[in-house]
Amino acid sequence: MGVITVDDAAPSVSSLTPAQARERFRGGVVRPTAGWAAGCAQANLLAVPRDWAFEVLLFAQRNPKPCPVLGVLDAGETAGPLLPGGDIRTDVPQYVVYEHGREVARPADARPYWREDLVTFLLGCSFTFEDALMAEGIRMAHIDQGVNVPMYRTSRRCEPAGRLSGPLVVSMRPVPADRVADAVRITSRYPVVHGAPVHVGDPAGLGIADLTAPDYGDAVRIAPGEIPVFWACGVTPQAAVVESRPPFAISHAPGHMLVTDARDSSYQVP
Repeated sequence: MGVITVDDAAPSVSSLTPAQARERFRGGVVRPTAGWAAGCAQANLLAVPRDWAFEVLLFAQRNPKPCPVLGVLDAGETAGPLLPGGDIRTDVPQYVVYEHGREVARPADARPYWREDLVTFLLGCSFTFEDALMAEGIRMAHIDQGVNVPMYRTSRRCEPAGRLSGPLVVSMRPVPADRVADAVRITSRYPVVHGAPVHVGDPAGLGIADLTAPDYGDAVRIAPGEIPVFWACGVTPQAAVVESRPPFAISHAPGHMLVTDARDSSYQVP
């Protein structure tokens, strides 16, 4: 389980700057990043060889709900405007390394696996709008329960792009029935970090058989009167990597995001 210990719980990590959060991860802290550096956007990461980069970009363009592009680092680049002075190879709490679609390592430091031909995509993450939900009194079960957010592969297919194809992945947050409309309204103002939910209610509508058995992350308790609400998830490209089997790829571990210097508010629309 991706458990957040008491020492890493809010408010201490929520008050960190993005640079301080990245410094902790660079120093070896491995934790899911929900609740870290309040007010700052978080990002999914996928690095692929240059000859797969166009297909990833096209896949993102055709599937903007799960794959909203916040930035792209050119082949071999390890820093950029979203992490000034940082290093994409060390500043994420945990990575996943794939060879031909198979997970071969889950390191806290990606430098031993880094290749100069890797193009890195930074994609919007739903952790970015959680502060806005909590500010309106909608609690996040995974933060309250000290676990990673639950994520599920669905029966919905993404629009393929060249050699890249795969299923839609969603994250789930239980929301009180009388606050679902508020959750939809609040998150719809953040279209580049997945925006409004893709599904509300019965998980069978997404082909999810058991909410207690997420494909990524950890199960959360759903209280009486709460309804499962599902948002498109930036782990979708990882599911596409597993299915499409490029020769090599590096991603963040689900729930272990890049904390960026961008403000949540910069991605909010009126």
